[in-house]
Amino acid sequence: MSPLVLSPYSGWVLDRVIGQSAQEIAPSRSSTPKGSTPLTNRSSSLEKITPASHQGSSPPSSTEPNETKGNDDLGLLEMDQEDLPAVLPSKVTEVEGCIQMYEEMHRLKGKEGLRQRQEQQEQMVRAVYALASEQLKRFDELKELKQHQEFQDLQEVMEKSLKEAQGQQEKLKEEHRHRAKILNLKLREAEQQRQRQEELERLRKEEGQERLRRLYSIQEEVLQLNQQIDPNYRHKDLPRIDLSAYSNRGNQICGLVSGLIRTTSERGFPTQVDVANTERALQEMRGLISSMQQEITAAVKEKMRDEEEERQKQKELLKKEQLKAQTPAPAQQSGGKQQKEGLQVKAEESTMQWYQQLQDVAEQCVASFSEISNCKDNNEVKKIKTDLQKAATIPVSQISRIAGSQLREVFDKINNLLSGKSVQSGGRTVSVTQHPQGLDFVYYKLAEKFVSQGEEEVASHHDAAFPIAVVASGIWELHPQVGDLFLAHLHKKCPYSVPFYPALKEGTSMEEYQRMLGYQVKDSKMEEQDHFLKRMSGLIRLYAAIIQLRWPYGNKDGTHPHGLNYGWHWLAQMLNMEPLADVTATLLLDFLEVCGNALMKQYKAQFWKIMLLIREDYIPRIEAITSSGQMGSLMRFKKFLEDCLEQKKIPLPKGALQPSFWKS
Repeated sequence: MSPLVLSPYSGWVLDRVIGQSAQEIAPSRSSTPKGSTPLTNRSSSLEKITPASHQGSSPPSSTEPNETKGNDDLGLLEMDQEDLPAVLPSKVTEVEGCIQMYEEMHRLKGKEGLRQRQEQQEQMVRAVYALASEQLKRFDELKELKQHQEFQDLQEVMEKSLKEAQGQQEKLKEEHRHRAKILNLKLREAEQQRQRQEELERLRKEEGQERLRRLYSIQEEVLQLNQQIDPNYRHKDLPRIDLSAYSNRGNQICGLVSGLIRTTSERGFPTQVDVANTERALQEMRGLISSMQQEITAAVKEKMRDEEEERQKQKELLKKEQLKAQTPAPAQQSGGKQQKEGLQVKAEESTMQWYQQLQDVAEQCVASFSEISNCKDNNEVKKIKTDLQKAATIPVSQISRIAGSQLREVFDKINNLLSGKSVQSGGRTVSVTQHPQGLDFVYYKLAEKFVSQGEEEVASHHDAAFPIAVVASGIWELHPQVGDLFLAHLHKKCPYSVPFYPALKEGTSMEEYQRMLGYQVKDSKMEEQDHFLKRMSGLIRLYAAIIQLRWPYGNKDGTHPHGLNYGWHWLAQMLNMEPLADVTATLLLDFLEVCGNALMKQYKAQFWKIMLLIREDYIPRIEAITSSGQMGSLMRFKKFLEDCLEQKKIPLPKGALQPSFWKS
């Protein structure tokens, strides 16, 4: 139990008690001086005070007046202390005990009330919790019910949609089956139509191939018949017979047949009219051969009659026989006149010897690096071969007109490789000393790459001939074997650069003969004439650029390894040979456009004589063998020739390297 403490109401109670007692004492002094107030009265007054205080007269409501009244009572109390020495302590103790009892009772009542209130609060909380739980259950049940309803509605909607989708799908399937039937019918009809078209195309191709084979066989027969006519043929017993007219006409017929075949090949397959035209040409060639043989037979008979007469007069005309033995001179003179009237078909013997010598050099070079070319199992040699080929060909592909310094770098890279130095190629160090046959292999591949650049790069971009030619000329000057191999590759790809017209020999197939003429043949199909002429133009332009250019940083005192004299020789040889339709005019135009200015400066008056000869004598020969569909190149050549003769000069070739180029 806590210690007893006076209540804050004790002062108020004490003031009331003291006030009442003072009032009671005052009248008692006046009425009954002897005695004091009975104890019962005091107790009754105390009882009256106690209930009054129990009834809860609020002290704060009378605080201020009680304080003033208390002060007065205190003054009275001090005045009467002497009169009440024994009464006051007992009253205070009694009042204090009453106050403590009152406080204890009040505390117990408050505690009981607090307990009751806590119980009521707990009951109320439990009731509220139970109510909330029930409401939550009802809410969950309602929510679950709504979810079930929504799920059921969604399921019904899905089932309805599914039924509708199935119905739509059935309709689509039915439509698809219907369309499939229609498409199958159309496909069947299209397939039947395609088969009919294929059958017709197959028949057309078979007929076209048959006609083409017929044309080739006619061309082969015409060429073989033409070989029987030799423009230089002189019968040892018949010096008066001249076969040049037969040779000229035979060459013209061969040119017409070849041009007709090229035209029909470009168009697709030949028609029956083309076959009829070639057959007429064949009949004409046969008639030409028959006429020639008849003329030879008549000449032989006449010679035999002359010989019979001579034998009869042998004794008498001994001097005439001696003079007759000396008749080769007039024959040679007549042969010279015939040579002017009918040009040669075959190249000069010295030219053919030079051509064969270069081909032998190329074959020997190929044989010299056989170990590298046949390295199928040796991975190390194969790797060296690949590196060397890249190091030789990639710099050639990098030649361009961008700048002179870049061109010099390419030249130095090629020269260092051929000189045995190490060069960088594809992030690797490469040298021809890595293999004993490496140098010959690089010579061959480098020359081959220069030629392929001519038929690919120069054929497409004519300006590219000059940077490639100046590098090739410089390498040729320092490494002559590259030049010989370049010419061998060039003559093999373009026999007209010799110039040389290969003849069809017995046992040679038509495809092989076409390759000998410079055509590319793939799957028994010859390339188109436009593509063929384009490649030949590129090669001739590269060759014409090489013979007039020199590497500017080389030995200035030395001579060009293959200079303008070779170009003059080529031009003279071309004009001494019978022209070919489409080819001759194209190559002469390309050659003179590139090299004409240099030849004009070198040979001056002689060059202009050649130009006049071309206009007056050679162009009519080209026109005689050129069909109407092949006149394009001839007309361009004639216009170029007329412009040059009119202006009395040959313009500088387009794309020629100027001195300022080497400073870039």
